[in-house]
Amino acid sequence: MFALKWARPARESFKSLKADSSKRKQYKAVKNALRKLAQDPFYPGLQSHPFNSLNGPNREKVFESYAENKAPGAYRIFWYYESSEQGVIMVFLITPHP
Repeated sequence: MFALKWARPARESFKSLKADSSKRKQYKAVKNALRKLAQDPFYPGLQSHPFNSLNGPNREKVFESYAENKAPGAYRIFWYYESSEQGVIMVFLITPHP
């Protein structure tokens, strides 16, 4: 089990999804994906994989996980393992796929 820490942009995106009644489906998908991420970052449904275009602030390897798949604007979660704390995942971005 991992603890999730939140960067401000991820927290704001999550709160915005929760507040927008037209995005209830996306909010539920992201919430479910975050729960799975905390249990097992490589849970098959998340399709977690390295995202080579970004690095964490201390050059940590960044991963992308799917909250949704095969949907227009499907949400993605970007995260990395917190280098200063064992068993902690930093969620730094939650965003729709272009």
